[in-house]
Amino acid sequence: MLSPFDWLRLSCTGSELLATMRLIAQSAEFPRTEELGPPRTALSSPCMRCWVYPRHTHKRTSRYCSTCKEILARAWQLKGISPRVILLWGFVNKLPRQLQDHSAAQGIAPMGVYIHDENHFLLALHYRDLKGWLREVMLYYGDELQGFIQIFPTTGSATPTMGELLTRIIHHDSRFPMDRLRVRFFSKVSQIFYPHAYDKMGVLTFDILEFLSMLEMASIFRAMLRPEEQRLLYKLLSAEDVGNVQFYWGRVMGYFDQGVRDMLNAWKVRYWSEAQANLFYKLIEYVELYQSDHADSLSDSLEG
Repeated sequence: MLSPFDWLRLSCTGSELLATMRLIAQSAEFPRTEELGPPRTALSSPCMRCWVYPRHTHKRTSRYCSTCKEILARAWQLKGISPRVILLWGFVNKLPRQLQDHSAAQGIAPMGVYIHDENHFLLALHYRDLKGWLREVMLYYGDELQGFIQIFPTTGSATPTMGELLTRIIHHDSRFPMDRLRVRFFSKVSQIFYPHAYDKMGVLTFDILEFLSMLEMASIFRAMLRPEEQRLLYKLLSAEDVGNVQFYWGRVMGYFDQGVRDMLNAWKVRYWSEAQANLFYKLIEYVELYQSDHADSLSDSLEG
């Protein structure tokens, strides 16, 4: 028989995973049947998705059991939502109350929650809610919450499946001692298969306060630089010719006003590696846009 976690690992796409999480949370009994399907033969077979339960009807056109059929129907409705979902797999010393009490997170409503046991959880958030949810958890618990939270995107393709990604993520959840709260941020699916390489570059695993500070910096950066200025700076930071970077740096800085120049100098942006720049520009996608006056005051405080 399949457990709720087994059903999650059957998910091929992000929309299927999200649909399964919601169905598990909404159904008191999951799955609804314990009857096993027939063995696979030339004339009959069980559900062609889970390969455990009987097909919904005995008609030859029926391919899935009732549970898989409902998951796939819900997944179809969630296809437009899935690309905007970010997933958090947590291994912590205590489950944050924000997982069930949404009022504790300033109205941030998770798009899906799965509690595996008293130390593990899977959370689906709108990607722009990531900073707010982490910040609320830290404000509520502070140093009391310890463990490891891995953040990774959904995928819309069948290869690799979401079940495979989830299995790889879980394989690393006890990599660090439970002495403080750490965050591992996978900005793209391919990084999940090579975490050690990105850890060596220093762009994957962070202390929770360090990660929140980076998200705060991304919010300020997005507010203070126009999109064309952001693209210009990124082009310079990702240039391969170091000599040209040094030559053009002064010219590029001349395009920015004094406040922006002071901010970039305080952050030592000129000395960022390409991997650091790629990570920072990815984080910009995950933050809301500050009002300019708010950004100016926050930039002044960071520079100080």
